[in-house]
Amino acid sequence: MAPLDAVVGWDEDTTAEAYAAFTRDFPMYGATSRDLAYRAGLAGTRLVVDLCGGAGATAEAILDLVPVHAHVISLDSAAAMQRVGRRTLTDPRLTWVTAPAEDLADHVPDAADAVVCNSAIWKTDVRAVFAAVRRVLRPGGRFVFNIGGGFAGVRHPDESTQRTGQSLNSLIHQVAARDYGYTPPQAAEERPKLPLEAVVEYLSAAGMSLLDSETVAQYSTMAEKKAWLSIPIFARPDGEFTHAQRMDILDKAYSLTSPDVPTVTSWLVVVAQRPTEKR
Repeated sequence: MAPLDAVVGWDEDTTAEAYAAFTRDFPMYGATSRDLAYRAGLAGTRLVVDLCGGAGATAEAILDLVPVHAHVISLDSAAAMQRVGRRTLTDPRLTWVTAPAEDLADHVPDAADAVVCNSAIWKTDVRAVFAAVRRVLRPGGRFVFNIGGGFAGVRHPDESTQRTGQSLNSLIHQVAARDYGYTPPQAAEERPKLPLEAVVEYLSAAGMSLLDSETVAQYSTMAEKKAWLSIPIFARPDGEFTHAQRMDILDKAYSLTSPDVPTVTSWLVVVAQRPTEKR
């Protein structure tokens, strides 16, 4: 089963609307989606799956690169996210499927040339999803996904060299402690939840192989980070706070920064493949 904290809250209209607005107003999802779609090698494809596709930002990037006769399936377990996506993304080549990522193989009728998953693979039952991807991919088909740097245990050099001042998350904890008596959790060194070594192991167990991996940096600003943390499901800090209280804390923390202060996040990008059949 997927982790509970990765599921709860996504199928809510307020989260879906705010999330979709973020993807329209800020470049992060568009940029990461285009990068993954490019790495998937979509020229000549006939069927591509956008896994955990949300409101369709990655599907849109895929549709820009696939041939005109190709078909795209965007699968996500949150109907609210897909309701938002259906309003704005009406390409006849796109089919929306509401289902968990683990059930992928039950909803893809033909062999897929590629499966792309942006910013979500660590929120699934990875072993089950990898096995499902292997079942739907044609021999030689690609599986392309990314993993947040914290989950993968990777850090791009620019994340350290370009950091200016305190992070917004750190300031949120300080304001919450000052104004609401919040006790921030003690920092504990945690092992990465999905490092590359584990990814390779899971891919091998599912019958796929690693083609390439790269640690990349995603560049944004403090204003974009604030917008991200305004989405209900991402709002901080954790604990017994209302959304209005979290927004009050966020506004106060943000006032201690500058909108144009650059922020950098790290991502591990993985390109895998179902091996071609031996003759």
